[in-house]
Amino acid sequence: MPDLETRVEDGALWLTMNRPEVFNALSGEMAVEIAATIEAATSRDDVRVVVLTGTGPAFSTGADIGGEDAHERFDVRALDVANRIIRAIVGCDKPVVAAVNGIAAGVGASAALAADIIVARESASFLLAFARIGLMPDGGTTATVAASLGRARAMRMALLAEPLSGQEAYDAGLVTHVVPDADFDALVAKLVRRLAAGPPLAFAATKKAINAATLTELEGALERERSGQTVLLRTSDVAEGMRAFSDRRRPVFRGE
Repeated sequence: MPDLETRVEDGALWLTMNRPEVFNALSGEMAVEIAATIEAATSRDDVRVVVLTGTGPAFSTGADIGGEDAHERFDVRALDVANRIIRAIVGCDKPVVAAVNGIAAGVGASAALAADIIVARESASFLLAFARIGLMPDGGTTATVAASLGRARAMRMALLAEPLSGQEAYDAGLVTHVVPDADFDALVAKLVRRLAAGPPLAFAATKKAINAATLTELEGALERERSGQTVLLRTSDVAEGMRAFSDRRRPVFRGE
């Protein structure tokens, strides 16, 4: 089975991340394919709505930093691909639905929270886990999360790396819908049908206007995150954080 399953059905382009054995962690190739597929959707007459979801217990836990050589493999190029995904989602002239079937962490959370409609299972959770490995939030979340939650709760989520449940995310205004797990598929299907049947020109204009009003700092955030992460990736703290993640132990950060 491919790592990213794609299909078009009744005007909806479904992108399903399919690496459940690693909680849909994004390989470099998978991330590029997600970005390119969403970018191409703009020029497809058979696509009226884009849906991003995952298989198994996770939506996506973000970049794949498993393995002993993670610190050597993970560099600024991974950030550029992550930013490409966010720009593709926000810039797509068609509604993008994130169907959050489970945990969304790291750039997985970034991608979900960049979507226009975010449907979460009650059992789902959202986690900006970057601080746990010595990094700062990226994927535009320093803008998108703050735009939804406000500064105080965005700081709490980013600095303490505390997860929000699906219900907590909804109550805080971070997602558009939360639903019992048993009703998740039916609600996603209902919303996708409604969007696919809606007025595409009006949707495109609405999305552009709302994003222009609420995400004025997105491009600046992406660039600041890229600069910050570039510096942090050279630190001993990040090397320690990634080793600790692989070893399943608590990291010891020394500010080096």
